[in-house]
Amino acid sequence: MPLWEASGTFLAVAILLSNDDGVSSPGLTILQETLAVLDEVWVVAPDRDQSAVSHSLTLYRPLRIEPLGPRVFTVDGTPTDCINLAINGILHERPRLVISGINRGANLGDDITYSGTVSAAMEATLLGVPAVAVSLVGRDHFDFGPAASFTCALAATILRDPLPADTLLNVNLPELTASEIKGYALTRQGKRRYGDAIVEKVDPRGKKYYWIGGDALGFIDAEGTDFSAIEQGLISVTPLHLDLTNYASLKQLQNLKVRWP
Repeated sequence: MPLWEASGTFLAVAILLSNDDGVSSPGLTILQETLAVLDEVWVVAPDRDQSAVSHSLTLYRPLRIEPLGPRVFTVDGTPTDCINLAINGILHERPRLVISGINRGANLGDDITYSGTVSAAMEATLLGVPAVAVSLVGRDHFDFGPAASFTCALAATILRDPLPADTLLNVNLPELTASEIKGYALTRQGKRRYGDAIVEKVDPRGKKYYWIGGDALGFIDAEGTDFSAIEQGLISVTPLHLDLTNYASLKQLQNLKVRWP
């Protein structure tokens, strides 16, 4: 069915929103409001912050779903749980598009393997629904306006011209005003420059405890990556797919001889 009628009226399209920052996140709220111009928007999001839970699926306890308003539900589980429950149980029909975000903080390079935001989009892709993960680079102050505006334009484009099969988009926006952003670029996934990311402390009883991710780590400087685009003031749009096979190594590994049993 075409996205637009001849009269220019937008046809009914259900968009599903989720995130990993929790249902009360301002990034999710502004996205819900902005995307309403496209048509019906549903929200199924975690009841609390689920950052860095990756593609975790809850298997060993029951999940509870609570309605918070018209077409808004919260789940006491992970972003992956939310997408799975929404598509397979909550929505009366399959959505045409899933958008996860807007995340508070970057999801660039290797960090996407930890990201609940990206994993929600991955789950939608596994279930055959086109998906986009959206993140805003920053640490303290977040102006979600430009990210919501770009996401709305991107969503309208995808609904008109579908994504390639088994492909999701990982979108990151620089911490700039709309007038300062220089455009967008199609990018590849960058590489994290790893360092000392563990902070060791001592509690009042003299026992050690640890914080993971204490230091801000950099990225390898390489043209065409998501990180490079952000550094240049561009929106990074990285197409991802879920086949993790390293095809370039298959020929080399033909020489691998395992003596077993």
